Amino acid sequence: MFYYVSKIAWFFTTPSNLLLSLILFGLILALFGRLRKLGLGFALLMTVATIALGLLPISTYLMVPLEERFPSFNDDGRPVDGIILLGGSAEASDSAARGRLVANESAERVLDTIELAHRYPQARILISGGGGGVFGDGVGESPIIADYFKRIGVDAARIIIEDRSRTTSENAIYSLEMAKPRENERWLLVTSAWHMPRAVGVFEKAGFPVTAYPVDFRTGSGTNNHRPFAFVSDGLRRLDVGTKEWAGLIGYYLTGRTNVLFPAPQASSVAVGSASR
Repeated sequence: MFYYVSKIAWFFTTPSNLLLSLILFGLILALFGRLRKLGLGFALLMTVATIALGLLPISTYLMVPLEERFPSFNDDGRPVDGIILLGGSAEASDSAARGRLVANESAERVLDTIELAHRYPQARILISGGGGGVFGDGVGESPIIADYFKRIGVDAARIIIEDRSRTTSENAIYSLEMAKPRENERWLLVTSAWHMPRAVGVFEKAGFPVTAYPVDFRTGSGTNNHRPFAFVSDGLRRLDVGTKEWAGLIGYYLTGRTNVLFPAPQASSVAVGSASR
C-alpha cells in the first residue's frame, strides 16, 4: 500500500507537475468574472516561479548535500567480494520492445559496474531491480541488464539477478536474501550519488553492510554550482529529482525503513544480519 500511495502522491506533488497545475488553476479561476484578476495574478505568479526555479541554481543547491554526503570510492587494496547495481538506469519496457538495452540519464550506473567487473574479476555482480512503475507492465530491468552484461563478455556465473524489488527498501531486503553475504565480505553499492544516502540507509537497516560507490553526479564543484541553467526544463528536471530524494529520505525515516534521517558514511559499520527488521 505504501508503494502505491507514495507513487501516486508523488505524481501530483512533483514540482514541475505541481507548478503547471497551479498555473492552470489560476487560469480556471480567471474564467469566473469576480475572480478574474485574482486568477490571472495567481497564474502569472506561478509562471514566474516556474521560470525562476527552472533557470536559477536553486535545484543545484538542493542536490549538492545529497551528492556530497558520501565521498567517491577510494581503492585501498582490500578485496571486493561483490558489486551491487541498483536499478534505475534502464528503460525496461522500451528495452524489452527493442530487444536491446535502452539506457536513461543514469546510464553511468551500468557503465561503472562494467568497469568494476573488469577491475575485480572474482567479485559477484548482483543486479537489483524489478518492475517499479504503478501503471507499467511490470517488466523488470535486472534481467535486461544481466543479458547485456553476458553479451559483452561478463561471465554469467558471476551474475545474480534480483527482479522482485520495486523500491529502494525492497532492493536491500531482496539483495540480502539472494547474496547471503558472509561476515567481513566487502560489497560495493553502485547507484547515483544523489540516491546514495537513502540507499546505504536501507541496506544498513536490512543488515547488509555496503561500501558506497557513487556515480551519476548531477552537480559540479565550486562556482559551477552557482551557474544558472540555459533551459527551464533542465532546472525543473533537477528540482524534481532532488525534491523526490529528500522526500524519500523523510518518508523512509518516518516509516522505519532507515534508522537515521540522513545516513552518513560513518554509520555503515553494521555487522551482517545484525540490524533490526
